[in-house]
Order: sequence, then C-alpha cells, then structure tokens
Amino acid sequence: MKRLPTLLACSLLASANVSAASRGTASTFRYKPTSDDERPVVVDATIGPQGSDFAMRLKFDKLPFGEECKQRCANVTLFLDTDSSTQSGLHLATKGPENGADVAVVIQGVREYKRQDAPPVLMLRVKVRQLGTDANSTDGGELLADLNNRQDPERIQTDGTTVYLLVDATSALLPSARKVRVVYHPPGGKAVQATIPGMLGSSSGRGVQIFKHGSGNWGRAPDADPKKPRTPAPGDNG
Repeated sequence: MKRLPTLLACSLLASANVSAASRGTASTFRYKPTSDDERPVVVDATIGPQGSDFAMRLKFDKLPFGEECKQRCANVTLFLDTDSSTQSGLHLATKGPENGADVAVVIQGVREYKRQDAPPVLMLRVKVRQLGTDANSTDGGELLADLNNRQDPERIQTDGTTVYLLVDATSALLPSARKVRVVYHPPGGKAVQATIPGMLGSSSGRGVQIFKHGSGNWGRAPDADPKKPRTPAPGDNG
C-alpha cells in the first residue's frame, strides 16, 4: 500500500452523545469501548461532505478485518439522517435514535472462500443502503453500493485500524438539508450522535478531505505519526 500523504483537514472532536458542528469543519464523535465489545468497534470518527460524497475517517479499537479477528471481525452500522428529519427515512417499531435515517452504511470484515483448496480472501466490505419511509429495518431500502477495499480503492482504503471511505450522495431520491445527523449505535451500548454540515450547507466540499481532488492520493489522519512505517493489516495482501 502506498504511503499516505498529509490529511487536508482539521477535525472537531466531540465526546459521545454530544452533537457538534462547526462551519468548514467536520464533526467527529468518539466512543469508549466496553468489555462487552467482542468485535472491533469505531472509537473515533470524522465525517463530513466532500463534493458530492460523504467522506469518512473511521478509527477502530482493533483491526477491523484479517486473521487477528478471525470470525469476530467488524460489523458496524453508521446511520446518516441526511435531512435531519424523522418524517423521512427509517421507521423502526421502537422510537430509537436511528429513526429518520436516510442512509445506512454497513461495514464488515469478511472472509470469502473462493476455492476449497485455497485460503480465504480477507477483506473489508461496505454496503450502503438508502432507507425510504417504507423501510423498517437496516436491511430495508435500496442497495446503493456494495464495496470492498480490494476492488474499490477509489472509495475505500484501510491503514491498520483506520478506514477511509467515500459514500456517494448523488441519488436523486436522497433528501438533502443544511445539517445531517449521524448515529452510531454500538451493540449493547448507548447511541452516539453528532451533527455535521449537509450537502446544502455552505461548507459542503470544504470539510473532511480524505484524498486530494479525487486523485486517489489518500490522506493520513491529522494525529497520525508521519514517521511511523506503514505495514498492511495481517491477512491483507493488497
């Protein structure tokens, strides 16, 4: 994997369950894992609009895929309420914070067996679903994208425990507003929420930038050590 250049962004850090927004700066939430979290979980996230995409820098507490986590790799879902309204989007039977979400981003560490006589292919898979008013579960709605870090390097990259992701927001049916609500609900824990600029906000395109001008040069997190040698995740041959 190529060495990642400096990230072209600054981040606004917000503690769990605290909403925060700053003009021109992406909101970030943090989550402190508990002893019950067997799978890798997101502990720090920077999310914001970048052109017609939502850019995400997601830090996990441990490697989200590979031999280290084996059968217990990452399986997390981030919800985006792209118009900050509960009138559109997901409608759960319970009145949870996910209600109103218009997009679900499911991130999974997977093992695919191509042949019986060959070792499994280890990868990070990302499914993006648009949730309409008729959706009553995360599996509902329309599948907008099915990505993985091997076949879609222009959309997803990994750097150890950090995942860089671009989510296309150009669907004509996806509602837009000046603010977007982000929800992350770890298994067994309380939901973490944050507010970020929306696609109609004046700061759209000037927030998180995880690669330069679409050139494929991925950015390093601002608090990462630039001198630290980069090594691929265990089991990742790409």
